[in-house]
Amino acid sequence: MDVRPAEPGSWDDVAAVMGERGDPARCFCQYFRLRGQQWSAATRETNRRDLRAQVRSGDLPPGVLAYDDNAPVGWCAVAPRTAYPRVLASPSWRTDHPDAWVITCFVVPVGHRRQGVAGELARGAVEFARTYGAQTVEGCAVDTAQASGVSSADLYRGPLNVFLDAGFKEVGRTNPRWVLVRRTL
Repeated sequence: MDVRPAEPGSWDDVAAVMGERGDPARCFCQYFRLRGQQWSAATRETNRRDLRAQVRSGDLPPGVLAYDDNAPVGWCAVAPRTAYPRVLASPSWRTDHPDAWVITCFVVPVGHRRQGVAGELARGAVEFARTYGAQTVEGCAVDTAQASGVSSADLYRGPLNVFLDAGFKEVGRTNPRWVLVRRTL
């Protein structure tokens, strides 16, 4: 498996991973980039347009893609904390590392799940962040042991075990289900 930044030429691969239905096809990884009225007013079309613009801008890719035999099989959103207004405002993401990068979202389409894609994405996101000068990467993981019956849609933040296996350490909890994790680079 190969993990690469979502650079300007990779929009079709990002769109393929997001699919045509379900939460990823509605959100297009804009939930943490928008708050309040902005999120309420957002539509599938505006979210898609915004992620496409972020991928095609060429400045800072908004995440990484996992490929298996050159076919896109997963997505992970990662960027500096300041790119995510909802993260800045959320008590679940409180930190003493305001300059940290954060992993906010994983998308692994049906048919590619339970094959280690999320773990590869987490490791790839860390390396991507390191390339851009990050010294710390954080996430708000889902502790599946504390949240019985978690649907695959509710795992978009990433299961705790994926982060721990990628070298992150637990640094706090705002409730039993949400776990702030950190990896120092």
